[in-house]
Amino acid sequence: MAEPGAPVEQRLSVQRAIAADPATIFEILTTPSGHVAIDASGMLMSAEGERVKAVGDRFTVHMDRESLNDYPLGEYTVNVVIARYEPDRAVAWTIDGVMQPPIGHVYGYELEPIDGGTMVTSYYDWSNIHENYRAAAASIFPVISETNLRATLGILARVAAPGQRRPGATETAKGGVDLSDR
Repeated sequence: MAEPGAPVEQRLSVQRAIAADPATIFEILTTPSGHVAIDASGMLMSAEGERVKAVGDRFTVHMDRESLNDYPLGEYTVNVVIARYEPDRAVAWTIDGVMQPPIGHVYGYELEPIDGGTMVTSYYDWSNIHENYRAAAASIFPVISETNLRATLGILARVAAPGQRRPGATETAKGGVDLSDR
């Protein structure tokens, strides 16, 4: 638990090695259908639009907040607005949707080539949200948990490299952990 008066973390970040090249992963991350396919939160129901190709590009996502059971927003539609675009290296976006002015939280991915695939960093950053939401930030954020980010990377691995082992993964007997030395 944080010490009283200590700065509150305003960014979540997780990594996973995936047995696919950065271009394959980037393709998934820059298509509306890719966002829906890898979502572990259960909120993304469908998406419309073209593959994004630059900062400022947009696509539409139909959401259902029921899966989080936190706020009674029900079904709603948002626009994903690309805030960072570096082909085969990084993509990030903000949301323009129900809340106006837009909140300003950012979701993103960074891709680094490694032996046998790509190290993928997924992050969720709410450090620069609009001032209208700062007072309520502690009760709102994070909307998506670290577990959701980590699970989304697992789904991304399954979509980008079906049946492939994670680069650098170790194997245990019968898929279990040896606890005999503890």
